[in-house]
Amino acid sequence: MVKAVNDQWNANLYDQSHSFVSRYGKDLVQLLAPREKEKILDLGCGTGDLAYKIWTLGANVTGVDKSINMVEQARSKYEDITFDVKDATELEYKEEFDAVFSNATLHWVKPPEKALYCIYRSLKHDGRFVAEFGGKGNVQTITNEIISEIQAEGMEFKEIQFPWFYPSIGEYTTLMEIAGFRVTYAEHYNRPTKLDGEQGLKNWIKMFGGQLFSGIDEQQKQDIISRVENNLREVLFTEGNWHADYKRIRVVGKKEANINL
Repeated sequence: MVKAVNDQWNANLYDQSHSFVSRYGKDLVQLLAPREKEKILDLGCGTGDLAYKIWTLGANVTGVDKSINMVEQARSKYEDITFDVKDATELEYKEEFDAVFSNATLHWVKPPEKALYCIYRSLKHDGRFVAEFGGKGNVQTITNEIISEIQAEGMEFKEIQFPWFYPSIGEYTTLMEIAGFRVTYAEHYNRPTKLDGEQGLKNWIKMFGGQLFSGIDEQQKQDIISRVENNLREVLFTEGNWHADYKRIRVVGKKEANINL
């Protein structure tokens, strides 16, 4: 078994408070349109819910995620599906899959060029790549406020503390084309996302934003989060729930040539 190293992901919290990730991903499964007995890679499978959805439609699914915690949770939930711990930039598959599917993952992956190379190499000729992830401006209201409050504490916020890659549609589709894909569909759209209840924003920051607080002690972190909540309440809190300012990119690419393999 691979040894866990600084695994930030709390699989139970993910399933309990952030099921919207998989729920919104069901539309992406429709775009994937899996066919009977197709071999499909779910890249960044999390706790396995969308891999299971694809499996119920008759495809042969392999789910991979960098987080051991997530993979172990997925294995415990869906024993009939293969789940493995793998980094998107270090995939060793070669022309194995009819499709690579990825939901809410690729904004975590750097460098994106390396991941796209691995995805391209993993696909059979005429295979398709279907993905959705955070695009330019994603959760910018939240992250700008967190950074502002960190700086108000007299601390420097370093670029390395920002864990995500949020490209424009032009940036990402260009990278896809360089990797060898023919881009057949691309969309950048607003998707305000409900974070359930009074603790929704705090839970979101706990689940996804820990790296923003690197080097900050726990009490300072909690004080900063409390100020962020106060400052954003009028903007992002309505009808008893927080709403994050999500902006998503959705793309489909086709592998048409075997280059750079």
